[in-house]
Amino acid sequence: MTTEYERYKVTIYCPVCGERYVLRGSREKNGRIETGFKQCICSNDRNFHIYSEQL
Repeated sequence: MTTEYERYKVTIYCPVCGERYVLRGSREKNGRIETGFKQCICSNDRNFHIYSEQL
């Protein structure tokens, strides 16, 4: 069943400090998955490895 608010499990890995975040996100109309994540605890806000899978 496809809905407007598909849910995704998003894993964000910071290669700078090695921290890993597992978040829930939803796909926006433009195709981007939004989780609200902005910055790692090491102040990295640009270089991440991001993996997502539909729930």
